[in-house]
Amino acid sequence: MSTNPNDRLSSSTEQTPEVDLSGVSRRKFLGGLGGAAAAAMASGVLGAAALEPAAEAAAVTDLAAEAHSVSPGDARRKAAWQLRKSMADYWYSKGAGVHPTNGDEERYDSKIGNYSKSMRHNAFGEVDVDDYNSLLKAVQSGRAADYDSMGLAPGARKQGNPQCGLAFDMEAVDAQGAAVPPPPALASKEIAGEIVEHYWQALLRDTNFLDYDTSPVAAKAIADLNAFGDDFKGPKRNGKVTAQTLFRDIAPGTGIGPYISQLMWLDTPFGAEFVERKIWTLKPGSDHVQTFSEWLAVQNGTVPGKQAFLGERRYIVNGRDLAAWVHVDVLFQAYFNACLILITPPDGSDVGGGIGCPLNPGNPYLNNPTQEGFGTFGAPAVKALMCEVASRALKASWHKKWQVHRRLRPEQYAGRVEVQLNQDKGRYDGILHPSLFNASVLDDVESHNQGSFLLPIAFPEGSPTHPSYTAGHATVAGACVTVLKALFDTENRNIPNPVVPVADGSELVPYTGAPLTIEGELNKLASNIATGRNIAGMHWRSDAYASLRLGQKVAVSLLQEQTKIHNETKPFYVFRGFDGERIVVRDGGVFDTV
Repeated sequence: MSTNPNDRLSSSTEQTPEVDLSGVSRRKFLGGLGGAAAAAMASGVLGAAALEPAAEAAAVTDLAAEAHSVSPGDARRKAAWQLRKSMADYWYSKGAGVHPTNGDEERYDSKIGNYSKSMRHNAFGEVDVDDYNSLLKAVQSGRAADYDSMGLAPGARKQGNPQCGLAFDMEAVDAQGAAVPPPPALASKEIAGEIVEHYWQALLRDTNFLDYDTSPVAAKAIADLNAFGDDFKGPKRNGKVTAQTLFRDIAPGTGIGPYISQLMWLDTPFGAEFVERKIWTLKPGSDHVQTFSEWLAVQNGTVPGKQAFLGERRYIVNGRDLAAWVHVDVLFQAYFNACLILITPPDGSDVGGGIGCPLNPGNPYLNNPTQEGFGTFGAPAVKALMCEVASRALKASWHKKWQVHRRLRPEQYAGRVEVQLNQDKGRYDGILHPSLFNASVLDDVESHNQGSFLLPIAFPEGSPTHPSYTAGHATVAGACVTVLKALFDTENRNIPNPVVPVADGSELVPYTGAPLTIEGELNKLASNIATGRNIAGMHWRSDAYASLRLGQKVAVSLLQEQTKIHNETKPFYVFRGFDGERIVVRDGGVFDTV
């Protein structure tokens, strides 16, 4: 059998202590606007669309020239203050984000459609309502003392930073100003299709991504997902899920070539160092949370199992490898690696090993006769800005998690399936969508788990102790990759000398197939990280989809401010978003043409 995977690859002003800055009082703080500002608030502009009309740019007064030309002292200080205030006024004029929910929290008194990990649960894994209400009390009041007093199960893991989304940012859109659509409801056919996908992702963790076109398990997954028709939102070809679209995304380039992005495989130049991209991974079959007693313990916040590592490093070849990577990654690690690969020249220079991708056409130092960028628009500035957006994205995501949606994890939904079919048959009649029970995967997962219908999880602790929607990994991925697309000229440039790993992941060999663009591989990188969390059992497809776009909104808002603060001649950024839309950021606004 050939070891070259190409033989198997488808080609195709300070506040006093009494001032409450919670999410609730923030709405009061943002109130009192009239006229156009009130209309903007009512429309939830940032939640409604990624692009803004050209007239919106006029909301930001151009004070940059004054700020940069005056002498040091009070004049400069005043100009800097006015510039910062003008941006603050601009975001204020956009109004508060409109944050609709799916209604599950109000629909079910038992809160079975919402996150409840580390709280107390009954014998069926349904949350103690007093514990849940203690969370709601904190959300409504916004007081740190109420968050400190939330109910937890005895010995449970602590809740994951529920006050993060209440922090203010001093640049870009406020964490609470960017909105996302509501996620699918507990009783919907869409979420039933999503859990079927996640069951199959778990059962295919040890199948090489490059073998999906020949795997009988993948063929069963494809058939199951196609049975959901338009209610399954994954990418399709001619209206059908195929081996080449399985577990992929719709963003430009993500359906071309290997499943894993080149930017996850290519070695990374790190200054004078060079980082080989082989990873520590997990043993085949090392799944967790497969019995109901273990599942219930995990819901109550304990960690009954341990991880089993393979014992050798290799390149990512399958879902278990990808799950291992996204379990312990640094917040912006994947994108910093990508940035270093893109910005470092190829071999032959003093320190090579990268691609040497040109900077975005809007960089003011391109073709400059006397200067080059450094602290602004140069290599240090590029790397710093890419990392800078990550914390802003995380705050935006955490606000949606805790203060808005409180969505249950796939792990919890699968527990409802297990109760319905085994523990208390018929308990959720009329709630779980009947299409789920026609899927062949239930027989397969029951056999895999030796009797339960739980979702096999890649990690012993199960999902994190914070709600599912939106996904932190995916929001950061969307933000960082958006910045990279804005900083580099990526759209029509191909990856030189692409690679794929051999079957056991021990080495890389040349890839032959359809050209892989840098833009497409950046989109694929964001998808790999977002979907890698799904494959691990942590998140839903709809989490990843909405979160990538939330990250894009945060990044675009940061780029808007970047076009106002520099002395260089009118910088701008031009790139395509995750839906293929043209985005041009200049003069503090967002446009669709340069």
